Amino acid sequence: MVPFPRRLIILAGHYGSGKTNLAVQLALTLRETHDRVAVADLDIVNPYYRTKDAAARLQSAGIRLIASPFAGSNLDAPAMTSETGQIFDDPGLAAVADVGGDDRGALALGRYAAKIAALGADAQMWFVFNQRRPLSATPEDALAILREVEAAGHVPFTGLINNTNLGPDTAPDTVLSSLPVIAELSRLSGLPIIMTSVRRDLCPALTGQIDDLFPLDILQKAEWRL
Repeated sequence: MVPFPRRLIILAGHYGSGKTNLAVQLALTLRETHDRVAVADLDIVNPYYRTKDAAARLQSAGIRLIASPFAGSNLDAPAMTSETGQIFDDPGLAAVADVGGDDRGALALGRYAAKIAALGADAQMWFVFNQRRPLSATPEDALAILREVEAAGHVPFTGLINNTNLGPDTAPDTVLSSLPVIAELSRLSGLPIIMTSVRRDLCPALTGQIDDLFPLDILQKAEWRL
């Protein structure tokens, strides 16, 4: 598997690609090798069902959550907390940033573009791809979303994550059928495929068929509400 960047992983992509669950899992993995880890919710579009819903899981692992005080509420007041800047400025903090879907969600990155650029290779932005979402089913459609996010956030992507799934209906063939599509997206974008994230119980069936598998523990709906 490609080594994680030392300071910051930024996840962005289409709505429903699975960024939030992936952000939580990546943070849990970072916590295995870093003393201080944070997850920053940068979604200024959809403050309702976000990373804050996994607060109990993150807290139990010693991971700090940085999120809008309105996240998880019924108040439609998109905003970011002043604490967000710490994921760029604190050299001792490893962080995962969960960016809202599409170009509107990526607008939040604009104010931090210079700080992200200053981190160099210590910060990476990965496009989360789910081939089973209608608006990103083809490599051309996914590339259009990718470019829109880059233009809105003024931060270039550095890699792709294949997170193709159908929720609880995901089967090994669901993931395998996406491989030619993301390979073409990689060719069109010039970006490497960092990993393929799959539900943990599917890993045995896919081992040896896909490089760089990243196992996911899917949070259940009841757990999201803890």
